[in-house]
Amino acid sequence: MNTRLPHRHRPRTGARTRYRDRERGSITAFVVVLAAAFVILAGLVYDGGRALAAKTAAIDEAQQAARTAAQALNPADLRDNILATTPGQAIADAEDYIASCGDTGTVTINGDQISVDIVHHQPTEILGVIGVGEITVTGNATAEIEQGVTTAAQQGS
Repeated sequence: MNTRLPHRHRPRTGARTRYRDRERGSITAFVVVLAAAFVILAGLVYDGGRALAAKTAAIDEAQQAARTAAQALNPADLRDNILATTPGQAIADAEDYIASCGDTGTVTINGDQISVDIVHHQPTEILGVIGVGEITVTGNATAEIEQGVTTAAQQGS
């Protein structure tokens, strides 16, 4: 009668067993690193796309704030070629518009140019897992004040 145990029931001994025991768990570290890389990649794609959309929205917001400031200027002064000598109300209206959008920004009137710079903080969804809680984007726009526009009656023709 054969008293030898089948191969699968024999106790492990020798160099092959020591090599296998030493390698035990090495695939786990690889999977953890790979999973972390996939999370970061997904965060860059998803949150990066949201940041690009927020940048577009910030530019649109800056353009609208510049238009808001231009509309607040006195049209009679502009027709008489008087640049915005008292731009306070125009700047205040544009800043109110920016604040109503939930962002921060600056409005300046320099000569015939109204410049608006917007700062928007876009919260992240996936990148928050690795400590990136928000992405800051900016947008800017400039509106040019047109002056000297007259009607046919004012031209004397």
